[in-house]
Amino acid sequence: MNDKQCYFCTNNLKSVDYKEAETLKRFLNPHARMMGKNRTGLCASHSRRMAEAVKRARFLALIPYVAR
Repeated sequence: MNDKQCYFCTNNLKSVDYKEAETLKRFLNPHARMMGKNRTGLCASHSRRMAEAVKRARFLALIPYVAR
């Protein structure tokens, strides 16, 4: 069982916003790839919302697709 707590549940955040790039960067590794639930500690619903928000932020060039 994962002992990490979901960041969004513990901070009582209702939604994952694609415009908050600094919050989304916490869940990316140094190569700008999304980390899995076992690494981030997110619950299933927030993990899905986070993935969608990261994809939208990448499309709008708020965060990079690839870090070099």
